[in-house]
Amino acid sequence: MQRLLRTYLTVLCALCATGTLEAVPQLPLPESKPVQDDGEDSVRVSLVTFYPGSEPHNIFGHSEVRVQQGPVDLYFNYGVFDFQAPGFLWRFVLGETDYICQPIPRVYATLGMEERRMVEQELNLPQDRALAVRDFLWNNAQPENRTYRYKFLSDNCSTRPRDIIEMAAGDGLQYPATGDTTVTYRDILAHYCRNYSWERFGIDLVLGWDVDTALDQRATMFIPMLLMDAVAGATITTDGVTMPLVKATTVPIDKSTEGNVRPPTPWYISPLCIALIVLALTLIVSGHDWRRRDVAHWFDTILFTAGGLAGCILFFLICFSTHEATSPNINILWLNPLLLALATLPWFSKTRSAARWLHALNALVLTLLMLAWPWQPQVGNIAFFPLMAALVTRSLTNVWLGSQNARGPTSKSVRH
Repeated sequence: MQRLLRTYLTVLCALCATGTLEAVPQLPLPESKPVQDDGEDSVRVSLVTFYPGSEPHNIFGHSEVRVQQGPVDLYFNYGVFDFQAPGFLWRFVLGETDYICQPIPRVYATLGMEERRMVEQELNLPQDRALAVRDFLWNNAQPENRTYRYKFLSDNCSTRPRDIIEMAAGDGLQYPATGDTTVTYRDILAHYCRNYSWERFGIDLVLGWDVDTALDQRATMFIPMLLMDAVAGATITTDGVTMPLVKATTVPIDKSTEGNVRPPTPWYISPLCIALIVLALTLIVSGHDWRRRDVAHWFDTILFTAGGLAGCILFFLICFSTHEATSPNINILWLNPLLLALATLPWFSKTRSAARWLHALNALVLTLLMLAWPWQPQVGNIAFFPLMAALVTRSLTNVWLGSQNARGPTSKSVRH
């Protein structure tokens, strides 16, 4: 149960952090407003990228837009949220969390980022367009404008800077050609979760087949490092002259290009290992049941309660949450709230017949699902299949032994 709860909370953090989420203190708007044009100080606009951290909320990196003009030096961060907002936790679970655009003075820009690689790309924008970016960001950071509804794939702290760059560059922006045209959201998320098998397990569990469709290049930029790479190879055409979009690249914090990530999850506590242990225990208990011709209902209560609670989470995300890509989700066929009935009905003599029918239906659906999995659109985690096999094994055990016990003993054993 603790593992299930931990996975659920971790996945929620990961979902709300995909494409960057940084919980920095909210700061008042700086007194020095970058809105004066005296002809002396030009405006410089830069894309700032922080590589992945080691916590669930920052394993996908972070993006900001830096604006410099004379003494004014601000980092505009679209990943700030307010824990004190009314109903924050409930709205967080529902996927209705609002984030804000916060201008952060240079002195605070790297707060908490000291161990993460930081790359700054100064953009080669004409001065009138740089001024437009400055004014847009300053206006967007005002209290009446700064709030937006965060979407972890399509409207986040990486896509916002992308949209601002595209607005500034206009039709003259050209991204570099990409060779891979089959990459999906799940492929990208799996890459950044490669050391975090439980986070990947949870993401594979709650995200449906919408994340398994091929993406165009622009959609991949929900990840900061992919936005950074696209900007690095992009060009901008102004007055018939084509030049690189990036004027200069600096690395203010020169840490690992892999980010500040944790070591891989040890194999013995990985989801696959835990799933195989569950399957092994299921086979042992089921074998013992067959030898004694009776069903261990206590084991089914534990197994199907865990599956049913996970199913309740999936049902909530599919039917009520506004988080992106949680519906449709094929996993609801093997993890659903009905499993809670299989955890409780066999304990009562009057409901055991109904329990056997539900077990038969469960075994049939899960068997067909496993056989048909290669031909359905959603990619699954390898740890799913031992868990499905465990559920099928217990359902078949309940159907067969339950039916025999319902008919009563057919013979008597005689000891000589």
